[in-house]
Amino acid sequence: MITTVVGSYPADPRGPETLGERLMSFLGSYDSYRPAIEAAVRDQVRAGVDIISDGQVRGDMVGHFAAAIGGMRVEDGTSIIYSRITPPAGSIGADDLRYAQRILRNLTDDESRGVKGIITGPSTMVHASRIEGFYDPMRRDRAVMDMAGALKIEAQHLQDAGAAMIQIDEPFLSTGIVDIKTAERAIDYIAADLEVEVSLHVCGDIRDVLSDLLRFRVDVLDLEFAGRPSNLEVLEEKWRGDKGIGFGCVDTTTDRVESIEEIRNLIKRGADIVGEENLYIDPDCGMRKLPREAAFSKLRNMVMAAGN
Repeated sequence: MITTVVGSYPADPRGPETLGERLMSFLGSYDSYRPAIEAAVRDQVRAGVDIISDGQVRGDMVGHFAAAIGGMRVEDGTSIIYSRITPPAGSIGADDLRYAQRILRNLTDDESRGVKGIITGPSTMVHASRIEGFYDPMRRDRAVMDMAGALKIEAQHLQDAGAAMIQIDEPFLSTGIVDIKTAERAIDYIAADLEVEVSLHVCGDIRDVLSDLLRFRVDVLDLEFAGRPSNLEVLEEKWRGDKGIGFGCVDTTTDRVESIEEIRNLIKRGADIVGEENLYIDPDCGMRKLPREAAFSKLRNMVMAAGN
């Protein structure tokens, strides 16, 4: 079974320490987030994860994209849509993905291991932002589709940079406030021309949305089961076998490190429903809020459980 991560990892930016880094800082070329990316990659590789991330170390999943997308700005931590949404001037994440790839290749020559490209989905971007201009706050479908147009370009940038797969994060799809048909059109538009596998991450209770999500034209649905065991019942009831399932099997809301046996038993329950060949093994969600040692230990046990 392929092991992966949802994205974020608890690695902090660091100021210049070596003489070379201090010189780079003096010249204005030092990037304090690069050491955090390296730490995240090293931990994921050391844990044995197959498809890693760059750690999403540069900020929250909405604000990081909002700061770069045309027609948006971030004020006091709030993302604001003030004009028509347009694509960013360049890629938001391709440079970090390439840097993560270089670190990965320095650590292992296993070509089957790669780095996923991650974007925050259009419905989540729009519904997590305050609308102050151009769009009707009561009808956000036009904003969602314009956002999909901007993010489609970013997804292509990530694929061109060598992403092993593209993950679209849409936590808002399980909340009931999103128009699911608009969300489907937007995701399908982003995924349509990509050649790598596309995964859609939706956390939360999937009871009211799984039937809809199964229609989305993505390769993998990434869902959480460790922290929400009731989702297993929903999966068993509504599953039809034409997609992979990103099987969240460690709880990212608690510091407690699950045992290998505990994780293995949960994976077995998932495999009994969808088939082991359809499982992608990962945590429930991002790990940013966990202590780093707990995050690493969870990943290590997850990989060991998936391999036994």
